[in-house]
Amino acid sequence: MKNRISISLILLFASLNLFGQVNDDSIRQVVLNNNVTDSLYVFGQWNKTDGTETHLRYLGTIKSPEGEYKIMTSSWFWGLSKRATSRILVFNDKNEYLGNYYVGMTYDLPEKIENNQVVFLHSKTDECDKKKVTKLSFESGIPEEFFLECKDGYGDIYKFDKE
Repeated sequence: MKNRISISLILLFASLNLFGQVNDDSIRQVVLNNNVTDSLYVFGQWNKTDGTETHLRYLGTIKSPEGEYKIMTSSWFWGLSKRATSRILVFNDKNEYLGNYYVGMTYDLPEKIENNQVVFLHSKTDECDKKKVTKLSFESGIPEEFFLECKDGYGDIYKFDKE
């Protein structure tokens, strides 16, 4: 009987580790409920063989005539070479997930909210012009897309995904 319980517990924890990214809502809700801005929350632990790690940072609230939006950044690290999937997550004032902007690199994530705008500083990379500051406004609701300039007019367009 003890062996069956031990095996069941091992399988349960292994399945949680394998499928940790499937139900991100619970860890996102932990961060939103704590309501602490600019603190990094790390869930899981990446390793070369089978680990994954999720980094969440709650940036704060944006006010708009359409309502209030809570902004969070997310980086999910996975795979042998520690690849990252990075997103800007958008929630309503009831902590309900509305969608995200999938960004190509972790350094493309915004760093703060200032004057009711999401601010991108490029402070974490040498590839982009550190003098370029992009500000994303939600004054007309959630932008369908935005352009994030890196250098000399070049950059990326990111689109809002409601899924």
